[in-house]
Amino acid sequence: MSRQASDGGALPTLEDLEQQLGGLDRRRILVRCDFNVPLREGPDGRCEIADDLRIRAALPTLSWLAERGAAVTACSHLGRPAGTPDERFSLAPVAERLAASAPGVALVENLRFHAGETANDAVFADALVAGEIVVRFGNGSQRAPFDGYVNDAFGASHRAHASIVGPPRRLPSAAGRLLAREVDVLGGLRTDARRPFVAVLGGAKISDKLGVVEALTGVVDTLVIGGGMCFTFLAAKGHQVGDSLCEPDFIETCERLLEGGTRIVLPSDITALDAGGTVRQMGRSIPDGCRGLDIGPGSAAEFDDVIADARTVFWNGPMGLFEDERFAAGTRAVAQSMADSRAFAVVGGGDSAAAVAQFGLAPYMDHISTGGGAGLELIEHGDLPGLAALRDSPQR
Repeated sequence: MSRQASDGGALPTLEDLEQQLGGLDRRRILVRCDFNVPLREGPDGRCEIADDLRIRAALPTLSWLAERGAAVTACSHLGRPAGTPDERFSLAPVAERLAASAPGVALVENLRFHAGETANDAVFADALVAGEIVVRFGNGSQRAPFDGYVNDAFGASHRAHASIVGPPRRLPSAAGRLLAREVDVLGGLRTDARRPFVAVLGGAKISDKLGVVEALTGVVDTLVIGGGMCFTFLAAKGHQVGDSLCEPDFIETCERLLEGGTRIVLPSDITALDAGGTVRQMGRSIPDGCRGLDIGPGSAAEFDDVIADARTVFWNGPMGLFEDERFAAGTRAVAQSMADSRAFAVVGGGDSAAAVAQFGLAPYMDHISTGGGAGLELIEHGDLPGLAALRDSPQR
């Protein structure tokens, strides 16, 4: 019943855990979720959840465990508190939403209120699996050791933090439904993608995604480059980039990638902002004083043609500064092309997931990852610390 974990071997499933424990009725199960949701101030001044995708994504695992009689306690981080309690990062809004969606599931307060979480401290991991970390939301009276552990936090599984790699060393463990699906889809891109396989990459810097670009050049049929990272590639081809974001230290690397065997498609026109604050359409060469902030309409049409011919499309990173409506057209066009395509459409989390939600196109995607950074690392390396920990968990 174990599921294949990309290049690293099989992951134990929920069914495996049930068998190991001789059933789940009245078993205490700790579930590491990724409830690192975006928050905003509501009309009444209270903090509220802006997008509950990550909470909804955890429900199949939480419900499956609860239906089998398990006493389920969820845990997660939220934001970046400095290892000490900070009410700005309380999971209280998450607990409120969880109580309505998965009644009976208890919730530990923000794991990063403890310095031992990010430090991967063994003492903190011991306390966590022993049930000694106070359950703030739900039934807080059950302070007893856990019988099993489930990792359903794909978006945090590229971090060797205490709650990710600690419990599998101490308890029978399994991958949750969300984690298993992410590994199946994103890990499968490396080996089982239907062809032609097209990857569309955007975002600010090539340095942030160099590893995944190099990994994909050996896998995809076509690599489409947009966003701020395209300007280093354009500079490598001898074009002026004006005041656009460019990383001179990586121009030689981009030259090497362009000369490789993978087809790389770059923008043919750019939407730019000139020194006077006027939005202008330009070709590939951008004069000094102008800053490219989106792909142009011609590029959007060319990218659409590439996506339309694909059978698998992976997209990570916006084509421009899509938060500003003046520079949202390129990102919207790529999202629409993916929605219209007959290809298996995979959105790699992060800003790309936010964009398809903003444009109302999320229902038309085949898979929207909950982990931007984790997904890229899985594609690049074929494994993650959280996955390796699950494979090495004790079989009792």
